[in-house]
Amino acid sequence: MDKGQIFRQLHAGTFIIPNPWDIGTARLLASFGFKALATTSAGYAFSRGLPDGGVGFEEMIHHCRELAAATELPVSADLEKGKGDSPERAAETIFAADAAGLAGCSIEDFSGDADKPIYDFSHAVERVAAAVEAARALKRDFVFTARAENFLHGRPDLDDTIKRLQAFEKAGADVLYAPGLTDIETVRTVCSSVSRPVNVLAMPDFTLAALAEAGARRISLGSKLANYTFGMLEKASRQMLDEGSFGFARDAMPFARLQKMFAVPE
Repeated sequence: MDKGQIFRQLHAGTFIIPNPWDIGTARLLASFGFKALATTSAGYAFSRGLPDGGVGFEEMIHHCRELAAATELPVSADLEKGKGDSPERAAETIFAADAAGLAGCSIEDFSGDADKPIYDFSHAVERVAAAVEAARALKRDFVFTARAENFLHGRPDLDDTIKRLQAFEKAGADVLYAPGLTDIETVRTVCSSVSRPVNVLAMPDFTLAALAEAGARRISLGSKLANYTFGMLEKASRQMLDEGSFGFARDAMPFARLQKMFAVPE
């Protein structure tokens, strides 16, 4: 099986897909036993000293290519709105993702326009349909995820979100995703409203067991692991600057373990 087929089969159950932001974190997470990885647009942007949305498409695809080549695991990519606004650009996004060696990718209905952040319904569906057509034209399996971004951009309209996910499913999307859901009952409502696998963004009060019972199939972390790492750097810095102590180093991964993990094969 190719990586796309392996990735698709994972959706038969419920699994966690963590989000590395560089080659090192991809290899590290792969070594822990996860079955697939996903990129994080925000995490990668933060690692480059940029805000989420601040990385251009070509640079993002180069980053995806590096991560896909860094591990034997399937890698899915958060490609934000893709190459551009039109359905044709959405299709081109899929071809670029395939060429980068990805097992799948997601495209959002977030426009990037602060005045009108969510694409009109019909336009959003046309973009998904074009992406699906492109994915079906590939020579290998490719898992396409369609995202409804209302809850992340000041539009917590569950009815519209479900309407969009249902339309994305009808257009042929393999996985459906509405990031920003914050309670299990809403997750349950979304999952019961569609028949394709649903990706859910992890929240601190969620558990894998509860999400699986609610019908979720894929649990992603978004930028949370990157944010956590930045938070630990802040905590360590405060300890050094405010207390003049270095106790944080007791929790560090041992140098020798990392050295061995990243050793170049002879």
